[in-house]
Amino acid sequence: MARRIYTEEFRIEAVKQVTKNGYSVTDTAERLGVHPDSLRSWIKRLESPQAIQKHKILDESQAEIKKLQKELKRVTEERDILKKAAVYFASHTD
Repeated sequence: MARRIYTEEFRIEAVKQVTKNGYSVTDTAERLGVHPDSLRSWIKRLESPQAIQKHKILDESQAEIKKLQKELKRVTEERDILKKAAVYFASHTD
């Protein structure tokens, strides 16, 4: 039997089902098709202080990226409006 490799996102979501949603390790592992010992080790690793700090930094980074994307969209729209206004006024200054 080949060893299955799970993505980090899959592991994080599996751990969240146990830690945040309150499902049992055994039920969650069975539902997801992983060994309960694997899930327990993921919980131990992902709930360590270093992992929590890493996730906090990633969450803050993602929030900052979303904020900057929203601001970029707004500034791009403003620029497009100003371009149109410049063309309009340039054509009507005769």
